[in-house]
Amino acid sequence: MANMVISEMDLPRWIANIFAARNIITAKDALSLTEFELMEFLDVGLAEVASAVAHISEIVCPPYQTALSLMEQRVQNEHLAGHLPTRLKGLDEALCGGIPFGVLTELVGPAGIGKTQFCLKLSLLASLPVSYGGLDGRVIYIDVESKFSSRRMIEIGMKSFPEIFLMKGMAQEMGGRILVLHPTSLSEFTESLQQIKVSLLQHQVKLLVIDSMAALVSGEYEQGAPRQHALGWHVSFIKSLAEFSRIPIVVTNQVRSQSRDEACQYSFQVQSWDETKDDRMRYDSHLVAALGVHWAHAVTIRLVLESKSGQRFIKVAKSPISPPLVFPFNITSSGMSLLSDDGFELTGPDISTIHCQGHNDIINFVGESLQ
Repeated sequence: MANMVISEMDLPRWIANIFAARNIITAKDALSLTEFELMEFLDVGLAEVASAVAHISEIVCPPYQTALSLMEQRVQNEHLAGHLPTRLKGLDEALCGGIPFGVLTELVGPAGIGKTQFCLKLSLLASLPVSYGGLDGRVIYIDVESKFSSRRMIEIGMKSFPEIFLMKGMAQEMGGRILVLHPTSLSEFTESLQQIKVSLLQHQVKLLVIDSMAALVSGEYEQGAPRQHALGWHVSFIKSLAEFSRIPIVVTNQVRSQSRDEACQYSFQVQSWDETKDDRMRYDSHLVAALGVHWAHAVTIRLVLESKSGQRFIKVAKSPISPPLVFPFNITSSGMSLLSDDGFELTGPDISTIHCQGHNDIINFVGESLQ
């Protein structure tokens, strides 16, 4: 809009010629000056300048929209974009259909909580025929920590979709739709991403899983500027992949202990480090997602998997379409299973806090022991 040419805006011919003679060609050129500057520069009266500026502004400014029209537009866009249903009723209802297309969805949690199990189930769902509620496509699964288990995936498929997997050859066909990559370094991962962009269109890929992003950088950089700079390009590229391909991209992330600076961001929160550690032990282990704030802003949906008082929970910690909700779950032979489809709404610190009772295998960048 700013680069629209003034001569095409139906201004009176005489003043349009003056704009052109003074080399004020676009709307941006005209609106970058005040009316008094234009009056002096064009050598015309203030009334004529004000009228011309009002006319230019009316043409280039976007039209006003009501909250209702924006909501209707968003619903329409979400309908066209689509979702990958998780088959977890309460979670799908909270996310208005499941894992959304075209954005990053992050799974955060300690080791052994169920992130990879969830990713295996999503991979199966994306590869299922449309007649069975799937996306009938291929899956690219980037297995950084070598946790992908084809045997476990087939077990989940047999228990969840016996009518499909008991058919002759269907287990092999479903498994053949999932391409697993094993990058051993950040540089190999970078090369894989470049190749993936072409594969997404050529091979009808309907889901990209990266398990896990934190493992790629934790072994190569210490916490600080190098880590954040190394991630910057990858964050932008993965987001562009989601927007370009309009498929769901699911990325797992690990947890780390909270540093003293993060725990006390404001002066009224300052307390001794020993008191902070005592508080953490009183409320299980107080953890935060790895990879930092820049990464957190890049993801659209953040699902936190945690353990508290002997029970596992999946929490919708960040979503533009859902309030913060938490659902208790178990891991069974068929994968993740919600114990209740009615989520509990969260408030305050519980939204961002990650509880980790009984899980000690975590990233600890600050070098402090939780024991």
